[in-house]
Amino acid sequence: MLAAILFDLDGTIVNTDPLHYQAWREMLLSYGVEIDETFYKSRISGRLNPEIVKDILPQLSPSAGQEVAEEKEALFRQLAPHLQPLSGFSELLAWTETHQLKRALVTNAPRLNAEFMLEILGITAAFHTIVLADDCIAGKPDPAPYQVALKNLGITAENAIAIEDSPSGIRSAVGAGIRTIGITSTQSPQVLREIGAFMTIPDFTDLQMWTFLNSLSQPHLSAIPGNI
Repeated sequence: MLAAILFDLDGTIVNTDPLHYQAWREMLLSYGVEIDETFYKSRISGRLNPEIVKDILPQLSPSAGQEVAEEKEALFRQLAPHLQPLSGFSELLAWTETHQLKRALVTNAPRLNAEFMLEILGITAAFHTIVLADDCIAGKPDPAPYQVALKNLGITAENAIAIEDSPSGIRSAVGAGIRTIGITSTQSPQVLREIGAFMTIPDFTDLQMWTFLNSLSQPHLSAIPGNI
């Protein structure tokens, strides 16, 4: 039986990619590197900042690279005060409450960004555990963050569902043995299915997702929410 839903943050709960793209574009232009959306999706989206900087600006020392990443994230936070969660997210949270499911947040976002977004979205207290890449031996696409989340919740992969938007996130969740739903906010359904998502949805109002989740829940609680 389903015991928990594990959520990614960027691109899953909230579509932050347009703002991350804008922030990276401005930062990299100052180093003479011009990027487009295709470059962003293939070389930046879903990756950890140290990997991004080492890949795109290999001439920088580790300390200089860290400064670039911190400046970029500060710029992102300046752009992000008016973010809103994807459609249907609040209804899904309410559904997990009704069904007494546990919730985890599993994100590669830097700590300051994660705390900032949780606060402006009003969901700081929504999760039973929050797992950051900084707290693990490795970030996504390594399965470690999802393995830590399962351990913290005291459940097995068979009793969990993960919801992710990026290739690295889906590889992480699938690598931990978790059935994973792909949110198509940043990638095409085909790309997400090819790397392991068993279902793809545009947002949390998708009837396909609700039908699947209700099929896993207790029979007397299986009605699809009427406002979805």
